[in-house]
Amino acid sequence: MSESTTSSPGKLTRTLVGRVVSNKMNKTVTVLVERKVQHPLYGKFLIRSKKYHAHDETNQYNEGDTVEIAETRPISKTKAWTVVKLLEAARII
Repeated sequence: MSESTTSSPGKLTRTLVGRVVSNKMNKTVTVLVERKVQHPLYGKFLIRSKKYHAHDETNQYNEGDTVEIAETRPISKTKAWTVVKLLEAARII
């Protein structure tokens, strides 16, 4: 999806946009972040993805939601990101 840095007084925070793929853990969601990279020789665009565990204090995000996550101090062994805001709720069919 995307990566950006926001500048606040004296500190840069990395933010990513991704889709929630799991919310089975307590106060934690798994966010899938996809990015497009161009093959160095052939020029074809490839989709690379990575999953991040992000802190969700109120357990309010569900599978399929598009969220923005920000880098924070390590909260646990695998969790060093927190959900900042909901960009788009999942569509129910």
